[in-house]
Amino acid sequence: MSTQTAPSAPSEAAPGAEPAPAPGAPTARRAARKTAARPRRSGAMASRAVVNAVLLVAVLYTLMPLTWLLIAATKNHADLFGTAGFAFGDFHFFDNLRAVFTYGDGIFGRWLLNSLLYSVVGSLASSLISVAAGYCFDKYEFRGKGALFGLVLTGTLVPSVIITLPQYLLASEVGIVNTYWSVLVPALVNPFGVYLARVFSEGYVPGEVLEAARIDGASELRVFRSISLPMLLPGFMTLFLFSFTGSWNNFFGPLVMLNDQHLYPAVLGIYSWNQFVLERPEFYSLVITGSLVAVVPLALAFVGLQRFWRSGLSAGALK
Repeated sequence: MSTQTAPSAPSEAAPGAEPAPAPGAPTARRAARKTAARPRRSGAMASRAVVNAVLLVAVLYTLMPLTWLLIAATKNHADLFGTAGFAFGDFHFFDNLRAVFTYGDGIFGRWLLNSLLYSVVGSLASSLISVAAGYCFDKYEFRGKGALFGLVLTGTLVPSVIITLPQYLLASEVGIVNTYWSVLVPALVNPFGVYLARVFSEGYVPGEVLEAARIDGASELRVFRSISLPMLLPGFMTLFLFSFTGSWNNFFGPLVMLNDQHLYPAVLGIYSWNQFVLERPEFYSLVITGSLVAVVPLALAFVGLQRFWRSGLSAGALK
């Protein structure tokens, strides 16, 4: 009689061993991950497209007036009104440029020099005062420091237009109205610059270095001049650029303080030309070309000093 062998029972899994994956489970997990990644990828692409579209609109908004100014400065009076705004006409840029610098015995060149004086000298002095004040607020302890710094910050809330009339009255009492000082002196005080200088001092000037210099016998003025100020150079140049831009574009202050056109900055001088365009339409070309020339120093300042203000704007980011 033949014996039949009984089928062997399945072996039990060892304790602690993971159960064998079901057939097709890895493929299902990969498919699930791919399905979950698609919405994230599509959402990121949509967000990037929205950001790029907003940036494109901002660039066009910024460049369109400058593009129109460049094109309009190349036209004569007939093409300026006889062609579309962004269409080129006959090239008369150098003729317009010559007319700008020869009109009124070259008064426009005097206006440019005045703007450079107000902007460069005033901005250098204002930036140095702001850096020194911000450095003091950061590195020194004195009675009423918090209240005084709060008072300085309050000055940032007051629009400059509001205090122009009181400044005029004070300048009139001193006797500096219709002089260079009437524009330079009000530009020396910059509350927002003091605030930024304190931030720069916190980010750029380590207290240990100052203590080492004091131990070596350096005076406080020597410490500031030889150690702190070189460290604060990126912040100083950033403040200088902000102040330079504000001074170059300053219109209302010189309008109130000055009566002599030989003291006008370029912005106010171009405005005075613009008052005659209805009576004498040829002033349109002078105003447009003069405006283009007045933009050039600002562009040169930002391009030439970009390595300073780029690092200055990141002050304290890694603190």
